[in-house]
Amino acid sequence: MLEKIVNYATKVKLSDIHIHSDEPLAVRLHGEIHIQKEDFITRKMVEEFIASILDDQQKAHFEKQRDIDLAIEGGGLRFRVNAYNTLRGPAMVLRKIETTVPDIEKMNLPKAVMDITTQKNGLVLVTGPTGSGKSTTLAAIVNRINETRHENIITIEDPIEFIHSTKTALISQREVGRDAFSFASALKAVLREDPDVILLGEMRDLETVSLALTAAETGHLVFGTLHTNGAPNSINRILDVFPPAQQAQARSQLSQSIRLVVTQRLIRKADGSGRVAAFEVMLGNIAVANLIREGKIFQIEQAMQTGKGQGMLLMKDSIEQLIAAGTIKREDVADVH
Repeated sequence: MLEKIVNYATKVKLSDIHIHSDEPLAVRLHGEIHIQKEDFITRKMVEEFIASILDDQQKAHFEKQRDIDLAIEGGGLRFRVNAYNTLRGPAMVLRKIETTVPDIEKMNLPKAVMDITTQKNGLVLVTGPTGSGKSTTLAAIVNRINETRHENIITIEDPIEFIHSTKTALISQREVGRDAFSFASALKAVLREDPDVILLGEMRDLETVSLALTAAETGHLVFGTLHTNGAPNSINRILDVFPPAQQAQARSQLSQSIRLVVTQRLIRKADGSGRVAAFEVMLGNIAVANLIREGKIFQIEQAMQTGKGQGMLLMKDSIEQLIAAGTIKREDVADVH
């Protein structure tokens, strides 16, 4: 099975491989699912493959929780894997991980995102739906910091995707489940490990978000990801984690620590050759900080419109630029107004 997976990932520029019991294998190519009807996968094949890639502890977790996340390697490639149970038997999705750390200069990122690599403290959020390239953007940012700053970078990921080596900076990567019990416990430990830059793969629970805000307030540069669309939604998601009694304090902390929220979305190119990223950028300037502190999140989009000269960008404007350049077609982004 691993040989089959590597063969598909090598020959086709796919992002994901879907394997279901007693169904044909499928791949996601340029954002669309393509079923490989000639490649039927039996339940026994799936069961044997899952058993072969899990250790005893992982098998016990899978048996109890009915799903599991892990990373595997084969043929010089890395995959992020989620195995789970369905009505018809076990299934799995493998996301191909581009292990070569991307060059930030070649990614056409907005200038504000490029500039964040020189920031010394605060919170930076990279947001967007699953598969929108958040990990790639973060890897490029971390790589630039690694190349240009004499600092200590620590990442907490689940699983580790891009593998970084020490360059000008010192870098340590920890994988939840293998090197740490949870994001929160790892972040507690990180604060005792003399970090300058901290990357959090996920910010979901109260303890992790609270620790991240404290770290950002106390002189660290903290990067985190959220599965949200747009800066206002991202700010609300962070604040909604806190109980009502802590909301005012959380707004105050976030208003002081937020430096950048970048949302990205991958859209199919007009010529069908792949996908291109559209971006939304919010900078934590004085106007935005005041709106967060006062709980007027609904006015942030207007502040972003006013702050275009500072490097802020609305998703609809980014998309219009791509349409005007002929890079994408309007019908492929009909949901953005």
